[in-house]
Parts: sequence; C-alpha cells; structure tokens
Amino acid sequence: MTEFTIASFNVKNLIGPDKEYYKFQSYTPEEYAWKEDWLADQLVAMNADIIGFQEIFEETALQDTIARADRYGAASNADAMPSSDKRYRKRAIFRHLEYRNYENASLAFAPNIHDGEAGRRRPGVAILSRLGFTDAPQIIQAFDQPLNIPFQTFDGDEGGHFTIQNLSRPILKVRVQIGNQTVTIFNCHLKSKLGEYIRPKDGSHASEADLTNYDPVGRALGAARAAMRRMAEAWVLRGAIIAELKQGRPVMVLGDLNDNETAVSSEIITGEVPFKNYEWMLRHDAEHRGDRYSASEAAQITEDIDAVRLHSAEKMFVRKSARDMIYTAAFGGTYESIDQILMSRHFIPHWRHHIGEMSYFSVLNDHLTDGSHPEAPYNKLASDHGQIMATIQMREGTK
Repeated sequence: MTEFTIASFNVKNLIGPDKEYYKFQSYTPEEYAWKEDWLADQLVAMNADIIGFQEIFEETALQDTIARADRYGAASNADAMPSSDKRYRKRAIFRHLEYRNYENASLAFAPNIHDGEAGRRRPGVAILSRLGFTDAPQIIQAFDQPLNIPFQTFDGDEGGHFTIQNLSRPILKVRVQIGNQTVTIFNCHLKSKLGEYIRPKDGSHASEADLTNYDPVGRALGAARAAMRRMAEAWVLRGAIIAELKQGRPVMVLGDLNDNETAVSSEIITGEVPFKNYEWMLRHDAEHRGDRYSASEAAQITEDIDAVRLHSAEKMFVRKSARDMIYTAAFGGTYESIDQILMSRHFIPHWRHHIGEMSYFSVLNDHLTDGSHPEAPYNKLASDHGQIMATIQMREGTK
C-alpha cells in the first residue's frame, strides 16, 4: 500500500541576514543562523514527502534551510540506522525513523507580486515535493481583469460592489503523481486579520494607526476590510478548487487560512455541508406550500454538494482519536487552529470511490508561546505557527 505524508509550515518571515523585510525588522547573522537551525530541525522531525511553506521572502534562504535539514538528517541516520550486517535492520520502526533527504525533490516558489524594496517586502509561498510535479506549477495572484463582487439591496436594486484587483499573497498550484493518481495541491496564505487602513495620498500614516489617538470605529472598519479581502481570496481559491474537481482530480489544500475552521472564509473554501434531508424544504420555485423537493431531487442535491466539499484533516483526526484540542497559533490568550490541510472526498473512507484515507495527523506546537507572553520574541527566531502533517494511505490498486 502506498503511503505519503503531506504538511503545512508557516516559517515566519524567512529571509537572509541583514535584510530588512518589514520596517526596522531584520535578522542579525547570529539570529538567522539560529532560525535556519531551528527550521531545519523541524523539517527533520516532520520528514514529510510534500510540504507547503508560507512566508518565504527568498527562495535561496529556503534552499539553504532544506540543505541544512539534509545534513542533520544524514547525521541522524548515521547514528540511528542499523548497518546492513544487523539482522534487525528490517524492523518496521527503522522505516519510520529513517530520514529521507530532499536531494532529488522538486521545489516550486511563488514570489509575491507586491514585494518591494527593503522595509516593504512581501512574502511568497513554496511547495517542496519528493514526488516531483507532473507539470509546471501555476501561480494565482494577478488577474487579467479586476473581479467585481456585486451586491443588491433588500429591495432588489443595485447595491454597489466589492472589487478585488489581485490577491494579497500568491496561491501556488501543483500536480503530484501519487501511485497512479494525479493529485492537485494548493498552497495558500490568505489575508491576515490585521486591519487595513487607508493611507493619505501624501504618504503619511493612516489616522487609525496612531494608538495615542485611539479610533475604535475606524479600526473596526479596518478589520472589516481585511475580512472582506480574506473572504474574496477564499472565493477565488474555491473557484480554482472546483475547476480541478470538475476534471475528476483529487484535491488537497494546504496553508495558513488566518481563520479557524468555522469562520466564513474557511467555509467558503471547504464548501457547504448538506442538510440531512431536502424533502421537507420548499422548492426554490415553489408555487404553493406543499411544493417541496422530491426524494430524487433531494438525493441529487446532496450528491452535488458532497462532490465538491473539502474535509479538514484535523477534524477527522479529532473524531478518530478522541483528542479534544489542536492549535497552531497562540496570541492574546487565544489558542486556535488557523493552519489547515483540507482534502476532497477522494480521501474520505466512507465514499465508495475513495482512493486513500488519512491514517494519522500530527501537529508540532510545543514551541508556541502566547503573543502577549514575555517570551514571545522567541517566535521571531522560530515560528509563531505550529506545523501540521497528515499521513495518507492509498488504497490497493492506486499504486
């Protein structure tokens, strides 16, 4: 049976030393060495076949980190793997302990079109795959034409629109051959909850940024702008997902959604959950109170919705393991999961045509400290996100 592991890793601002990424923020050579060392240790611990990275400013810094992980992994193998003359070398435990390097792996990097000069840098995303890519990776960020999301008043009149010119960060799409199946993988990093404030044309600071003159209503509007942008980006991603599903391709989505699973933006990506029964519902074009969906129509509606849903690896694991809490971020006393691995029903065992299923889910979050805690600066050199990984077992016949 074919098995593979897939992970999501927000590395928090990966860039070389003495390079200002955000205003007045950079790493000294010593800080960078510490960060690269820590990231490499995490990569060795995960030992994942496919990894989606977020907050990558420089591809070379990521390549250096992967190379360091390979050196650490080789040293670990030399210490812990039995030599060919040991009779117990074939024990199953050693297959799981052995680190497999990324020397022949494929790396796709999607730079951010908004990336600017020092102090105004913007991060991209990347995907590392030991299984390679079946065709050229695709980047979704800039649009040929702005996308308008129209609104309507409650009376049915035109109610304005929200326009999205491009995405705040790129979405990276790759296709990977797993057994005899081609799986489409999206890696994303949606707009954060940090408020968006309108800067005056003279280049001065937005008034809402001045905390000495606190503007609660203005800052609430900034949060609303960020939420609208995040939901619009989720909608764009959803469209790309549906395009793949309509071609019959299994889909997995990795990344930092900047919202928990029940948030509207997350539900836009995963799709609707069907009702238990649609026969009690009035038809959309009902002509009388008894005009409801038939049994065959109810079955069709349920199938149409189920066919394009995505499922959370974390939630499936929680139900399977009876574990009551998983978190990937901590700030201000709030612990939540904003990093996700989502998958189409091709990996859900109760679907009769499934090609595989998740056998295990893990999260590396022992390094996290609450952002309001005095030790929070440690997050700069490590990451302020936990790493998540799913182990997928493919069905017989998909080798």
